[in-house]
Amino acid sequence: MSLHADHDDLNAPWAKSDRLIPRVLAQPVQRFLATEASGGMVLLVAAVVAVAWASSPWSASYEQLWSTVVTIGTTDLHLEETLRHWVNDLGMALFFFVVGLEIKRELVHGDLRHARTAMLPILCALGGMVVPALLFLAFTAGGPGARGWGIPMATDIAFSIGVLALVGRRTPASLKVFLLTLAIVDDIGVILVIAVFYSSGVAFSWLGASACTVLAIVVLKRLGVRSLVPYTVLAAALWVTALESGVHATIAGVVLGLLTPARPTQPPSAVAEAAAARLQDRHLSDDSEDEADETSLLEVSSLTAEAVSPVARLQQRLHPYTSFVVLPLFALANAGVDLTPDTGAPSLTSPVALGVIVGLVIGKPLGILAAALLAHRLLRVPLPAHAGWVEVAGVGMLAGIGFTVSLFVTGLAFTGPLADEAKVAILVASVIAGLLGAGFLVMRSTSHPLTPDD
Repeated sequence: MSLHADHDDLNAPWAKSDRLIPRVLAQPVQRFLATEASGGMVLLVAAVVAVAWASSPWSASYEQLWSTVVTIGTTDLHLEETLRHWVNDLGMALFFFVVGLEIKRELVHGDLRHARTAMLPILCALGGMVVPALLFLAFTAGGPGARGWGIPMATDIAFSIGVLALVGRRTPASLKVFLLTLAIVDDIGVILVIAVFYSSGVAFSWLGASACTVLAIVVLKRLGVRSLVPYTVLAAALWVTALESGVHATIAGVVLGLLTPARPTQPPSAVAEAAAARLQDRHLSDDSEDEADETSLLEVSSLTAEAVSPVARLQQRLHPYTSFVVLPLFALANAGVDLTPDTGAPSLTSPVALGVIVGLVIGKPLGILAAALLAHRLLRVPLPAHAGWVEVAGVGMLAGIGFTVSLFVTGLAFTGPLADEAKVAILVASVIAGLLGAGFLVMRSTSHPLTPDD
């Protein structure tokens, strides 16, 4: 059997075959899930369902479900949280782990490894965090809502990239890289804000246990341990110790992501040669059930995995779960606000609501544009390729889609009516920012169509 056989000769999986059910059902679903906009669309549906449920005659069941206490562990050693807190603390830790993987990949292979190209999105992200926070404080300073200044700092990666993907054919490819890098730096900033300003009182004994767990992971890496089992046990320990320390448990996810190796454990060329050597003396037959053949193929399968970095492998495995399970569950658990007038729907004219809306819709693009202008004029940092100030402004508007992380910070900052006001404002601001950004970029591209070189 030739190692260079054409892959088209291999039997196609059932889901990719020409049979009726795969062609009519499975393949359209696969195409939808493969698009960058799909995650944002599922997230939007979950948010709409949450608001509709919380505003319906069955609203009591919504709060009853997410307030259900779930206990994990034994009688003497257990964790007890409401279902909403399990989603927020454990589910979002997984999400931030994937964010940490993306940050690590960008630091090693992406734009963040080059100071010159990384400078613009980094400075724009800083401007896009500082200006919204200041505008929010301008509306809430001195009042009980001032604690929520971190809410309009966030950018939702899934939503913003998804909206850009919808108009992607009309915009330069460099804008996606710019927005992605900006959103990642934005996430780093928000993570630091959460760790410093939105964590409860720190228990230093548990924090010390977290540090020891991180040290153990580093030691295993230095020793060349590649089995996932000890890392999984230590990851669970880090999450528990971070939760008990008072530093928000989602920080554990980011730390684990940054500790994950971003380079293959074995050189791809060496792996290819070794795999060929393993199989060159085997005479594999389609009808053979020889255990030696199966053993050789399993060895080659394990070997080829070594040519792919742990960051890439984990991203590929976990990204669908965070995009289509964790984030929609988070939206379903946290976006539910009763909007019926007879129950006193949250006001959009309160200081908190105005601070969130102005911060995300106006503060984000204003801060990003101001930072880009200073970087370009004073530091001579170039704008994204084939893009001008109008495109940067459009991306700045898309960055105002705070949604997931803004809702997350809201849950840390507020409870009760203030939380409801912030949630409604986040939903409204995210919709406005998305529509403005998409419309702005579409109108610009219509008047200035791309050339083939763009």
